[in-house]
Amino acid sequence: MDLPVSLQDQSIAEFLDTLAARVPAPGGGATAALHVAQAAALVAMVGRYSDSVKYDAHRAQIIATVDEADAIRERALGLAADDEAAFTAVSQAYGMPKGTDQERQQRRDAIAESLIGAAEPPIQVIASAGRVVELAAVLVPISNRNLIADLAAAAEAARAGAATGRVNIEVNMSGITDPGARARCAASATEVDTIQGDADKVIAAVRAELA
Repeated sequence: MDLPVSLQDQSIAEFLDTLAARVPAPGGGATAALHVAQAAALVAMVGRYSDSVKYDAHRAQIIATVDEADAIRERALGLAADDEAAFTAVSQAYGMPKGTDQERQQRRDAIAESLIGAAEPPIQVIASAGRVVELAAVLVPISNRNLIADLAAAAEAARAGAATGRVNIEVNMSGITDPGARARCAASATEVDTIQGDADKVIAAVRAELA
């Protein structure tokens, strides 16, 4: 499946059929990115419903939030495609010949390089998830009261994307030997705890308003 082209063209049912099939990709990495894309879409939707005169005092902030959420949604879709390409590179590296010492060394080098590449999409997914939670927090006190439950849903979806991204980073870290790359992966994984805490705050704020 050519994910960079077909992901946006598939129906939800078609994507889920492919996800459930015995094929190497899409997998958890794509779903992490799609969690974030959905979260960003929800934030943008709430912002667009907050466009009446009642919200004029915050119009500029709401518009900026919607624009950024739209950009994150598009970027997250791209990260889903990037994840498949990176996973394919890892699979190809593991499939390289290993009959001679030279081939074994080339294979080891290719695996190490491909694993660094495979860690990059989830690193970006985690960063995007964190930003979506921040945008949701911005809208809670200034947006349409009738839609704020969707901000809680956005926070939950972003949290899921970040948590899944962390798992995908950790599974790749075992084969990454470069100290700088390992440090970058570890720092990104650590960010997830903060994102989850911030998501909890958004959800608590929404529930307080609803109560």
